[in-house]
Amino acid sequence: MMTAGYLGNSLTNMPDIKIPENKAPQHLGTGRRKTAVARVRLAAGTGKIFINGRAFENYFPLESLRVVASQPLTATGMTGKYDAQVTVSGGGPNGQAGAVRHGLARALLTVDANLRPLLKAEGLLTRDPRMRERKKYGHPGARKRFQYSKR
Repeated sequence: MMTAGYLGNSLTNMPDIKIPENKAPQHLGTGRRKTAVARVRLAAGTGKIFINGRAFENYFPLESLRVVASQPLTATGMTGKYDAQVTVSGGGPNGQAGAVRHGLARALLTVDANLRPLLKAEGLLTRDPRMRERKKYGHPGARKRFQYSKR
């Protein structure tokens, strides 16, 4: 058990935390798709995108996934204006690309609220509700059935 004196001493010896004033404001957005969750941080920059600490091109090697993930930036014309730092977890490549897309669209809304009609028309603000269908008991899969023998 800690005493009050012990706690008091440790709290008084803590250094002051300084927040830099010249740091660029960051815009946050969370996106989801299937079981994937993406947390997006946008800051003014040159258009670099890092996902889980890796370059965008390395994380999504397929061109189709890169197109899906960067759709909000291309639709709004903000491709080279913001740097994005994304943390994505869960799901597979398609789900993660969709989650990044949703998160980027939401983060762009915090940058400029006037982008809402454009993003909404492209369908980028809507969370895709389609989820994996559950497996049913007595059957090998969600819809698959064992072979039926009449005789």
